Amino acid sequence: MTTLSLKETETLFNVFDQSSQLLKDALATSYLDAFIESGDNLIENHVQVEDGRPDTATVEQLTTLYQQVDLPTYNAETVRQAVQLTMLKAIQEDKIQGNHQITPDSIGMVMGYLLIRLVEKQQKLVLLDPAVGTANLLTTVMNQLTDATAHDLSAIGFDNDDSMLSVADINVTLQHATVELRHQDAIGDLLISPVDAVVSDLPVGYYPIDEKATKFKTAAKEGHSYVHHLLIEQSMQNLKPGGFALLLVPSQLFSTSETKGLLDFLQGTAYLQAFLTLPKDLFAANQSEKAILLLQRPGETAKQADKVMIGEFPSFKDQSGFQKFLAEVVNWELNDLLAVK
Repeated sequence: MTTLSLKETETLFNVFDQSSQLLKDALATSYLDAFIESGDNLIENHVQVEDGRPDTATVEQLTTLYQQVDLPTYNAETVRQAVQLTMLKAIQEDKIQGNHQITPDSIGMVMGYLLIRLVEKQQKLVLLDPAVGTANLLTTVMNQLTDATAHDLSAIGFDNDDSMLSVADINVTLQHATVELRHQDAIGDLLISPVDAVVSDLPVGYYPIDEKATKFKTAAKEGHSYVHHLLIEQSMQNLKPGGFALLLVPSQLFSTSETKGLLDFLQGTAYLQAFLTLPKDLFAANQSEKAILLLQRPGETAKQADKVMIGEFPSFKDQSGFQKFLAEVVNWELNDLLAVK
């Protein structure tokens, strides 16, 4: 990122932050809701007033703040990073729960980098994120694909949390990304055409609605099912033949009492191509450690790689070790996974 882009990100974040603080006080609301209101103001290019709130003095302060930014000149990454910083502030201020945490940039960048070679020959590319949240991961990957390839690129994102989806709407609108957002629980019929690739940081935990879960092959035999298992199945069912799913999952995915049901499903429905554990020092606790799971739907020219890529990333602080491991993965992608036999 250039020095100019960093300065623009800082400027936009400061405007988001100061305007959100003003609106939080003026509307007696949470920081997150105030940020959503402020983002909408920027998109609409005027301060929205309802029942006399915010008052005239606050409207003037907000208008002056908004004049500090020149949105049409900002690139997508500048906007994404400013929205991300504001969301991190919202998580801190409002004490927002775990499944709404932001996917770290380091992970998003790796996922995007791994996806580039898998889709670069396609002229038109449609992505799906069934747990889109604020669209931070989705747009991280989309921006990388835009920089590295010449795709006609679009995406569809689902989330059942209207606040997260409102932030996602601000994020994709200000980035000019072609993303259709749907306020819907992704456990159910998505009513979409099959997509080229799925990219998602899957929520982890139990899914509470058993009658919906029982329609899935990965449903638990008794009790609640794991939502991340259901979303892995949903991802595979909505991929085109030969399409890839690149998913952030618990590193213990294949070490639980429900593993057999998941493996039984994958055996008949997917090629398990890679399972790459992320560095332990990225996570505060063992149970929150994550891995990147790469699945491919059979069909077209898809085949099971000769060698399933299983490994653990060195710490991102060990730059030479990290780069060496990443080069090994890319070499595997080109000379095994994508090699024409």
